[in-house]
Amino acid sequence: MKNYRFLMWFALLLLCGWVNMYAQERTLTGKVVDSNHESLIGVSIMLKETSQGTITDLDGNFSIKVSPNQTLTISYIGYATQEIVIKNHSKLEIIMKEDNQVLDEVVVVGYGTMRKKDVTGSVVQIRPDNVAIEAPKSIQDILRGTPGLKIGLDTSAKGGGSMSIRGERSVSETSQSDPLLILDGMPFYGELSEINPSDIGQIDVLKDASAAAVYGAKAANGVVIITTKKGKTGKPTVNFRASIGFDTRAKYREVFDPTGYMQYREDWYKTPTYGKNSATGRYEAYQAMDDKGNLTVPLGYYDRPDRLPEGVSLETWRSYQPLGGSEGEIDNSIYARRLDLADVTLANYLAGKSVDWYDLSFRTGINQDYNASISGASDRMNYYMSIGYTNSESSIRGDDYSAVRANMKLSGKVSNWLEISGNVNFQDRSDVDNKLDVDKMIRNSPFANYRDENGDFVVHPMGDLTPYFRGYSYDFEQQYIEKEKGYTIFNSIFTAKVTLPFNITYSFNASPRYEFAYDRQFKSSEHPDWLPKDVGPERTSRKNFEWSINNTINWDYTFAKKHHFNVTLVQEAEEFRSWKDYIEGRNVSPTDALGFHNTASAGKLESSFSTTDTHQSATGLMGRLFYAYNDTYMFTATIRRDGYSAFGANNPYANFPSFGISWVFTNEKFFKWKAMNTGKLRLSWGKNGNRALKDPYISLANLRTGSDGAMYGYLDSSGSLTEMQYLMIDRLASPNLRWEKSRAINGGLDFGFLNNRLTGSIEAYGITTEDMIMAKELPGFTGFGSVATNLGEVQNNGFEITINSQNIITDNFEWNTSLNFSYNKNKIKHLYYEYENILDNEGNIVGSKERDEYGKWFIGKDINTIWDYRVTGIWQADEIEEAKKCGQLPGDPKVANNYTADDKEDGTPVYNDKDKEFLGTKTAPVFWQMRNNFTLFKNFEFSFNIYSYWGSKYLETNYLNNDNGSNELTYGANRSKKSYWTPENPSNKYARLNAKGPDGAEKPSRVRDGSFIRLENISLGYNLPKSLISKWNIENARVYGTIRNVASWEKDKYEYGDVETQGFLNRVYTIGLNLTF
Repeated sequence: MKNYRFLMWFALLLLCGWVNMYAQERTLTGKVVDSNHESLIGVSIMLKETSQGTITDLDGNFSIKVSPNQTLTISYIGYATQEIVIKNHSKLEIIMKEDNQVLDEVVVVGYGTMRKKDVTGSVVQIRPDNVAIEAPKSIQDILRGTPGLKIGLDTSAKGGGSMSIRGERSVSETSQSDPLLILDGMPFYGELSEINPSDIGQIDVLKDASAAAVYGAKAANGVVIITTKKGKTGKPTVNFRASIGFDTRAKYREVFDPTGYMQYREDWYKTPTYGKNSATGRYEAYQAMDDKGNLTVPLGYYDRPDRLPEGVSLETWRSYQPLGGSEGEIDNSIYARRLDLADVTLANYLAGKSVDWYDLSFRTGINQDYNASISGASDRMNYYMSIGYTNSESSIRGDDYSAVRANMKLSGKVSNWLEISGNVNFQDRSDVDNKLDVDKMIRNSPFANYRDENGDFVVHPMGDLTPYFRGYSYDFEQQYIEKEKGYTIFNSIFTAKVTLPFNITYSFNASPRYEFAYDRQFKSSEHPDWLPKDVGPERTSRKNFEWSINNTINWDYTFAKKHHFNVTLVQEAEEFRSWKDYIEGRNVSPTDALGFHNTASAGKLESSFSTTDTHQSATGLMGRLFYAYNDTYMFTATIRRDGYSAFGANNPYANFPSFGISWVFTNEKFFKWKAMNTGKLRLSWGKNGNRALKDPYISLANLRTGSDGAMYGYLDSSGSLTEMQYLMIDRLASPNLRWEKSRAINGGLDFGFLNNRLTGSIEAYGITTEDMIMAKELPGFTGFGSVATNLGEVQNNGFEITINSQNIITDNFEWNTSLNFSYNKNKIKHLYYEYENILDNEGNIVGSKERDEYGKWFIGKDINTIWDYRVTGIWQADEIEEAKKCGQLPGDPKVANNYTADDKEDGTPVYNDKDKEFLGTKTAPVFWQMRNNFTLFKNFEFSFNIYSYWGSKYLETNYLNNDNGSNELTYGANRSKKSYWTPENPSNKYARLNAKGPDGAEKPSRVRDGSFIRLENISLGYNLPKSLISKWNIENARVYGTIRNVASWEKDKYEYGDVETQGFLNRVYTIGLNLTF
């Protein structure tokens, strides 16, 4: 009985335990999304330390049986693994954070991909989605701030900007310095505007010779590899983006308003009257004397009648000659005539009528951008299709741009061993150059006419009687101008990939590209100032056809889990063809009413026709070996042989080798520093070539007709003199012309601390460019001025530092920072290898040195070094005698007299090139950039970006105020609002009006500092709550706003606009919406 009682109690306790266990166990539901709140499919949801788990469905949802004390482990490829203690949760929304370390593991390196930890060269990766909130207008906007990559600032409606990697490599004026562009694995020879920024998945920039050497002859200036998006496994994803922006003027040189205009003219005419007052000793107006000791201009002559000098009556003032008052003439008329106002400007001044030409030149431009895409993938098919439309207006009137872009990317597995894919990009864009000439427009006097009494635009704003400067009216001219310009482009990539035994793959890639371009312009002879012989229809049509193919074999295998080999062999060929026709019709009769649609009626003798066709071809072979031991020691070696038709017949081919090694020292057993979890040292060396030539026929002699249809007399077979258009050779052949080559060495350290919350790299490099393609001067008796030859050597050295940090990470707040700093200095090592003697003061030869390109390039100096006179200040009123020795007056610039041995005996300085100095370089050696991103309460995002160029110099002569070129000011032109020296405003920075330098250096430029810091972008975004948008089946909805070109600080304030653009700068306000279904 006792035994049964025990069994009963045991069964009861067991039952209670079961009841308690089942009472605690419950079903937990949830959803997993990424940082954009897009559902993630197939995410692994596991109960920690158990084998129980599940994965998310097509909508990112999951369901699992749990107990309160258990922990969920959530993992997904490309995202950081998370652990969540269940506690009392019954429903979860889990936001997966991208694991930057994992994402960065795969980079595109040319003809394939590699894990970043295996890369031995210098590669930096940019993901456009990370800056999508900033509404980048172009790919250049995405790349701006990349270490080692300099992006020019283009403020046009189209946007964009120049690109260069790690300094200016060459002094050649024949070769180009743009980096090579690669699109989805194939060379891309279009412009970046053809690629929709919304379609880009990642961009990899290859900066050193080892990384870029796989492209050999095309990679001397670095490589930018663009990889477009593809579909993700799961349900189709539909994305729609729309934005509207407002383009406004931020900076430009201002001009005088009506009051300032008159004061400026008054000061202009008074400036020549400055002299020393014999009675007071002061330097002031109306004191200049002629040879007879009389005042050159009577006291108060140019002054306004209501503010005459003491002692000058209105009656006296009116009687002054040569422009005295006539009977019944009002005083303001006398005053204005003495300041050379006449005709329209005089009448409007007296009537108080003025025009704001500045306001008529600018507008608030509207920028519209719309993009839609659909993508998805299955086990055997991957697709991504998109279409976009952009329409942009600059804040300068007439600067417009529009484009339609479409992309279709498909790949499919035909079988287990064959995969095929196709990628077709289409663009149709309008690039009409119909921009208002702001400089000409704002030179109109504020008292000029814009419309006549009937409201029609006037042809001559300054009047018809002005002998030279009659003004410029954009609106009037547009009535007689027609323009059309556009491009239609098809760029395609087709690939077939075969998987062979032993981990060998073979791929065939072909990339044909068509470009059709037209440019049609017309100026009508109905314009009162345009003659039929000077204007008419102009039509240009061009077709480009380019193709490139490559055959690639790759073997990737790992032995014993430690020895990783990757071998790549490539054969490729390219061809480029272009056909261009140009017609310039003149003297169209009987009428040009049909505009550019009619060229047949143009006069044949007055018109011109031309054709320009080009044909180039290239071929290449490449082999690359990569070896890694235990993911710790890596070695890469590449050899490439290229041929190109543009080089001399004796040197069409060249070889380009490279190698790189790296060591992941944090994988070593002896490394015990726990704070540092990633550490890799890299060293690489390689050679690259530059085949980007402006003229593909530069190595060949050129035969052309005589200039302007010139005729030459010949004797025919009968002995009669016959005139015929002759032929001539205008370029000497250069059969030995070789490739321009760059060799580079690069060392780097990649690091990560605190579980990669702090990551970055430090790199140092040296690049030597030699055999630059330059024009070698020839003696006159040869009949040729120069011949293309390989000469010179330029060195670039620098370093780069990149730091990325996750500063704060909490449930409701996240703060990330990226900071990079780069320094580059270039130096000309050799030019022409021609030497000249060095003489001492007695004329004795004491040595020799290589000859400089006089006044342009200098051995041992920067390519863009500044060599000029140094302005030290402005002569002041108490320095009259010192200024007189130099042939100058107070208010004129002082110039350093560095070489005094040739000065005159009385101490008068003599200025020549011996007084010039090296004053700096036009290229900024220092660049830094910082971006901060904040996430607040999971739904709000805020970011700002700052960049800076530091250390550049530039020359300008604006300070001299030589404003009367071509007598425009005399005839009433307005001028930039400015500061200038007067006796009452004794500036030491700005000279007097119409100042001059000393004898021998009459117009000395002043060196200015071009350093600046720019707050380039501020952005704010908000992800709408799921509860609000789910009813419309919207997966994610984000609204955002951004301001571009927010503000800048200039070390030396530039008064005539923006120091980076040396002129106009816009500011763009954008709001946008991004929807994902």
